[in-house]
Amino acid sequence: MLTLEQIKEAREVLKNVVYKTGLVHNTTLSEMSGNNVYLKMENLQKTGSFKIRGAYNKIAHLTEEEKKRGVIASSAGNHAQGVALGATSYGIKSTIVMPKHAPLSKVSATKKYGAQVVLHGNVYDEAYAMAKKIQEETGATFIHPFNDPYVIAGQGTIGLEILEDLPDTDVIVVPIGGGGLISGVALAAKSVKPEIKIIGVQTKNMPSMAVSISKNEVTTVEGIPTIADGIAVKTPGDLTFEMVQKYVDEIVTVDEDEIANAILILLERAKVVTEGAGAVSVAAVLNHLTHVKNKKVVAVVSGGNIDVNILSRVIDKGLVKSGRKIFLDTFIPDRPGTLWRLLNLIADTGANVLSVTHARSTKEVPIGFAKVELELETADEEHVQRLKDVLIRHNYSINIQ
Repeated sequence: MLTLEQIKEAREVLKNVVYKTGLVHNTTLSEMSGNNVYLKMENLQKTGSFKIRGAYNKIAHLTEEEKKRGVIASSAGNHAQGVALGATSYGIKSTIVMPKHAPLSKVSATKKYGAQVVLHGNVYDEAYAMAKKIQEETGATFIHPFNDPYVIAGQGTIGLEILEDLPDTDVIVVPIGGGGLISGVALAAKSVKPEIKIIGVQTKNMPSMAVSISKNEVTTVEGIPTIADGIAVKTPGDLTFEMVQKYVDEIVTVDEDEIANAILILLERAKVVTEGAGAVSVAAVLNHLTHVKNKKVVAVVSGGNIDVNILSRVIDKGLVKSGRKIFLDTFIPDRPGTLWRLLNLIADTGANVLSVTHARSTKEVPIGFAKVELELETADEEHVQRLKDVLIRHNYSINIQ
């Protein structure tokens, strides 16, 4: 089992390599949750994620012979960039196997850091299997993304930093994929302050660690895709499983809507760009820590490498969910002035028209009518209801999404 001394040693290795990221109090999240909420900003770390800490620490401890043979890793994106940067800084050849559907921004960044990228499989575990196969063929050293003591020690430096900046932290909320981050943070924090609470967060779509802990054994979970792709791991590590059992107080799961809403709140209220995996800690603070009140809570924002196309969809989904954007369709008589009257009614409610589609020819449109599909910007759910009432009062049959 890992020790605090190994984490302190990792701190020395990383001293002039990684940033000591900020610990920032956020008033909006504090008011929404009933706690004093601080964000540990690992989204601003080199490579845009905490993963550089563990990857670099592992590479720094390789023997000269291992360095000559090069390194290989599997990753959904963030570990890939950490390994690529660490290997390049030591002049080591690196090969990274990433899932075929990894965000393009992460694939591109990994290549720019100097790695050869192989795309294989739909989830991390399939990429991992291919990486192990390539390792057997080439003799390269495998850099595991979470189930390795040097990697865990590197991630644990985050726990030391949190308690240096905020010694009276009551709770640290940490994302869980394979368990490397929370294992290191929990060991570091509990070694310094035994009474501190560590809460892990997984997505409901891939709750492998939560299921493993509940069954008291490492368990493979055949989950489904999630916007928190960075923590979509089917099987936790045996080392991380033991450490989570020993040091983590609780694991909660968050759904896709909660993650999307957390990304949107962080973007709009905190001016923080985060990927899905980085936002799960905030999603948990806002939705699942009702038993925690008036405490100093640190949410680890583990990464900010979100694909802009995904970000756009997340923003749209969040706006729709909060009633700030709606899609409405209705039928109107196909006569001059009827579209104007509909749009005028909508304008009177204060809704803003973003797009209009006016069609007569589709099969569901009765003769003499036209179908109007509208994308509208609204203030909130109350505004949507007011708009709906006005249109119904004027005899429009409407469908709102």
